[in-house]
Amino acid sequence: MAPRLAPRLLTALLAAGLAFGAGAQEDIRLPDLGSSADALISPQDAQDYGAAMLRQMRSLDMVVDDPLLDDYLNDLGYRLVASSDKPKDHFAFVIVKDPEINAFAAPGGYIAVNSGLIAITHDESELAGVIAHEIGHITQNHLQRAFEDSKKDAPLMALVLLGAVAAGAGSHSGDSPMAVLAAGQGLIAQRSINFTRKDEVEADRVGIQTLANAGFDPRAMAEFFQRMQDTLRAGAGGTDVPELLQTHPVTLSRISDAKSRAGALLAAQKLRPSGTTLVRSEWEKTTAPIAYVKDPTALLAAPAKGGLGTYALMRERTRVLAGDASKLAQYYSASFGTPGFDSPANRYGYALALTRSGSGAKAIAQLQPLLAAHPDNLILGLAMADAQLQAGQRAEALARYARLNVRSPRNRAVALAYAKALTAGGDSAQATLAASLLRPLLDNADEPDVYRSYARASDKAGDSVRAGEAYSDASYLSGRPFDAMEQLKRLLKRDDLDYYARARIQARIADLTPLVLELRKRKVQTVDNPDGQSQ
Repeated sequence: MAPRLAPRLLTALLAAGLAFGAGAQEDIRLPDLGSSADALISPQDAQDYGAAMLRQMRSLDMVVDDPLLDDYLNDLGYRLVASSDKPKDHFAFVIVKDPEINAFAAPGGYIAVNSGLIAITHDESELAGVIAHEIGHITQNHLQRAFEDSKKDAPLMALVLLGAVAAGAGSHSGDSPMAVLAAGQGLIAQRSINFTRKDEVEADRVGIQTLANAGFDPRAMAEFFQRMQDTLRAGAGGTDVPELLQTHPVTLSRISDAKSRAGALLAAQKLRPSGTTLVRSEWEKTTAPIAYVKDPTALLAAPAKGGLGTYALMRERTRVLAGDASKLAQYYSASFGTPGFDSPANRYGYALALTRSGSGAKAIAQLQPLLAAHPDNLILGLAMADAQLQAGQRAEALARYARLNVRSPRNRAVALAYAKALTAGGDSAQATLAASLLRPLLDNADEPDVYRSYARASDKAGDSVRAGEAYSDASYLSGRPFDAMEQLKRLLKRDDLDYYARARIQARIADLTPLVLELRKRKVQTVDNPDGQSQ
């Protein structure tokens, strides 16, 4: 199934935002979407804006696309969303390849968490606290309010961010894409400074409620912000200020408010008889204006800290996949003598860094005792298979991938890793098996790597038409719409297409044409059309 392409309204607005970022401000004509914040942008259009932003970020290699991390972060995010004020709204969670400590919310429920923030959290409740805060910005319509204020003198704030990303794609100034994106976020923060503090406090209050409802420690948000504030004080006079404090201003009163509300929530629950719940009227008297806790007994089940929990493994996985594997291998190796550092999670991170830096045999040695202690851990099993493949033990790796696939069928991380291993160095029969493993994933995938891997497997299996379609989809999802269109046009010229293949390709071209035409009309710079010229 091909990825969903942008509708015409998104096409026009996206082009306007990209042109703004590229410096073509004179040709911006945004439609009047109404004066009410609720009517300013439809949920579908907001979702399209966020998806377009994500594609642009992927085109600049700013996203950590990894099935294990994607599933973990989205599972955590949706656990929080289910306990929020708007559990049925669309949300998506993504990890940005940026060492800065920050997170931000974008239109359509897209929430981005920097790899640097995940790496610095101490436990899952802290990470959940940051995400709950960003969810609060969305559920309380803070972005719509920002859109409303920005209409008078600038494009929609989402499009400012999109423009900053696009400017990075076509910049000849030598600025890094991350620097350009940071500048775009800074512009957004500066434009909203008059209402940021009020909205930040509101997002804190709503986020604390969401944390408690989802079974996390409601004190974690305040504790994390306090730690960031302490970092700021320690570096007073320097320039190393956490970006989180620049885009999410933290004051002592804000931290105090968050702590008191979390404390009141816990105190109120302790006064309740065991097994009973806090009714709405009691909760509102205790910590108004936050609502009551839907399931206060969940607070008694605090997540474990450290050890071999999924959170600890995913924190180290984020650190490695977003960083320099060789340097991180040295970091882990040199740090094991530090008291408290030699943990299963850090051994796992060390193994990942070794595998990614070309030392699969050493990674196997690190993983063997971990797997002996936790033989059914899928994350460790997948790491071992990856290490075996890198070390040249292809048969052993394929056997392990196969066992993991039987145990966890349709698991995206297993299927993708297994398919890649089958395709690389395999024959057409193994490539056919790889394609069959990946085909079910295409129904809901928006990651370019899934389509690219399916294309390679299909090509090796002898299905060059399906391969060409998948390569085009991968290009589109990577923020390269012109490349995607050219690939489709070349496919359509083949004389061996059957009726169904030709119809699929023509439908893709019809979907993509409005976006490409609008980008050409406005001479917008993209990574596959850096000069913004007609082609």
